[in-house]
Amino acid sequence: MKRSPLIIALLVAAVFATAWTVTRLATGSTADTSASVAAPAPAARVSLPGNVPATGEPELPSLSTLHPRPGSAVQAAGPFDDRFTMAGLHFDGRSVHASATITSDVSDVLEFGALAGFYDARGALIGTGRFTYHNDESAPHEDHAGPPSELEKVSITVPKALQGRAVSAAVGVPVLVNE
Repeated sequence: MKRSPLIIALLVAAVFATAWTVTRLATGSTADTSASVAAPAPAARVSLPGNVPATGEPELPSLSTLHPRPGSAVQAAGPFDDRFTMAGLHFDGRSVHASATITSDVSDVLEFGALAGFYDARGALIGTGRFTYHNDESAPHEDHAGPPSELEKVSITVPKALQGRAVSAAVGVPVLVNE
């Protein structure tokens, strides 16, 4: 018996329609596929007891315990001392200078902050100054071969109010973030 092409086409269409209906029912998906997908629920807000957000700039308590000799510059203890080495630390009466080489990682430095304490002739802390580096990824950079830069050159000028009174300095690192 010869079947006409129209009957075959109708049978194929019926088989596909049945298969589609069975698949939709088996997966539990009976909703209209043109409907928009529901937005995800907002993220949960979490608060931890005793967790107080930071206010102000990070400090180094060790600055108040030091009493450097006039004309000298010393390293102040900080939370990241195991992640860098400091070299070339010196005070010229107007500024304190140093170089910090990051040793903990070989990735780019994203944030770096150095804090200098300035001291009078008796070795008393009379004020502070800051050096801050922020990696601006949107700024154009020269491509360089090799590992990322791990050296931060620090120069912190004695604040105007302390000029003429500051005779020594101490430098520590309260901020160090790398990739």
